[in-house]
Amino acid sequence: MQKKLWLLMLFTMLLVLAACTDDSDVDEAAEGDTEAESGGGDLVIGMISEAVSLDPHVSNDIPSAQLRTQIYDTLIEQTVDLELTEGLATSFEQDGDKWTLGLKEGATFHNGSEFTAEDVKATLERVVDPSVGSSAAFMFEMINNIEITDDYEIVLTTDYPFTPLPSHLAHNTAGILSKEVIDEDYQNALDEAGSDVTLEEYYDLREQGGTDFEAVSEDIGTHVGAVISEKPDGTGHLKLQERIPGNEIVLEKFEDFHGGERQFNTVTYRVIPENSSRLAELETGGISITDTVDPSSMDRVRDHESTDIIDQDGLSMTYLAFNNYTKEPFDDENVRKAISHALDREQIISGVLDNRGIHAKNHISPSVFAHNEDMEEVAFDLDLAKEYMANSSMPDGFDTTIWTSDSEQNRDIALIMQESLGEIGIDVTIEQYEFGAFLDMANQGNHDMFMLQWITVTGDPNYGLYPMFHTDSQDGSGNRWNYSNPELDGYLEEGQQTSDENERVEAYAIAQEILMEDLPITPLYYGQLGIGVTYTVDGVELDPVESSELKM
Repeated sequence: MQKKLWLLMLFTMLLVLAACTDDSDVDEAAEGDTEAESGGGDLVIGMISEAVSLDPHVSNDIPSAQLRTQIYDTLIEQTVDLELTEGLATSFEQDGDKWTLGLKEGATFHNGSEFTAEDVKATLERVVDPSVGSSAAFMFEMINNIEITDDYEIVLTTDYPFTPLPSHLAHNTAGILSKEVIDEDYQNALDEAGSDVTLEEYYDLREQGGTDFEAVSEDIGTHVGAVISEKPDGTGHLKLQERIPGNEIVLEKFEDFHGGERQFNTVTYRVIPENSSRLAELETGGISITDTVDPSSMDRVRDHESTDIIDQDGLSMTYLAFNNYTKEPFDDENVRKAISHALDREQIISGVLDNRGIHAKNHISPSVFAHNEDMEEVAFDLDLAKEYMANSSMPDGFDTTIWTSDSEQNRDIALIMQESLGEIGIDVTIEQYEFGAFLDMANQGNHDMFMLQWITVTGDPNYGLYPMFHTDSQDGSGNRWNYSNPELDGYLEEGQQTSDENERVEAYAIAQEILMEDLPITPLYYGQLGIGVTYTVDGVELDPVESSELKM
């Protein structure tokens, strides 16, 4: 019975570095817990990194997404097979540049208010509000008009026929907040900033734009989000009970959830950065699930009498990023290519990942629609790397740094890269940082090089390529390497604006070829996912997206 208890769970995996970026929790489920078997109980999940924010518009990282998918519902949901289905929207139809969404009746927020079209409008307007400064704004900024036609119907008009919109509305950053908490958050920001602008005046100014709005926006920007981070308000099956920063977050069952009964009372997400500690907790029953298992420990988890691994090919691409334009010598294409050919990806995959990774041919995973399978892998070729260096602006080599987050796996990969690059005269210093601090630093664009993962969580190449490489995405939405190529921009725009599938495949195929020629970042490997669970249980599914969704 116990193994069936935690089985009724849908585990979605995804990184960050997200971005995205592409990277889970703990508490005890005692064997023979009759209370749990009858519909109560507690689930504990071990996480390698702490959630950055419970505000869906503040960050786009995987640890945060795992919790937010429990707290907030989206208009559209994405299945394990990456199919789109109804969520808070019971229907969604496209007519050119217009999308009409019928909304679910009878759903309530954690604060007791009823879900209506007003909440959808307030949420979508907030995510693109400059005062919020959301890194996910790019996913929704093509929506130029939101018309409420009924309490339970809304029409979204886009700048052009935007084919990937439903997949964007299924993303965790599109979780619907109550208008009440949004209003409270803005009012708090205005009060904290000492502004004499009323809430309604702020909304009017935002709609008009201009210098008056910019002035208010600048004043309140540092205060926006404070209320939502402390008391997130969604319609999801779990609501926030307690947060102990650096340690754990406890979510409790929402009794008035619109989607039916859930088989637990609480879900605790415990932060356990060390792989050995997470495994020990898993094996002793201290946690029921771990979001990350070190590749070298996979067999240990499989062979243990009470634990197992759930496997899945992922949507992630781990990469080494260069600072293309603000720091020499990475503005030199020869340097980027020298580094790319000096990296032994097979050594990384076999030596660190225990063969749980796929040599990356280009910048989106094979699981993503329109992946260009015809491209060749980046060859490990030290002679060719030295030739590129000889033709570069730094033929005698140079000193540089690589930033990574503070996982053991990232450290080991960085050590391999450090050794490889030393062979071509590049002296590398490795700097590791706590995950949240690392993301903040990467977003500022002051790096030499850093290693991160991007997960194309929607399964659509628009999400995998536009925020990472389009010139307009240098605004903090993903293009952290300051890359710009007008020719590429054109193909990315074509791919997102045409609804013809063949035209999209062709546009994205050319885009991938351009990126492999320019190498603003060099792809290392595609992820193969695995989570550790207690007992060998039916009903635990692992999708390609690396964030967790519990359906119990």
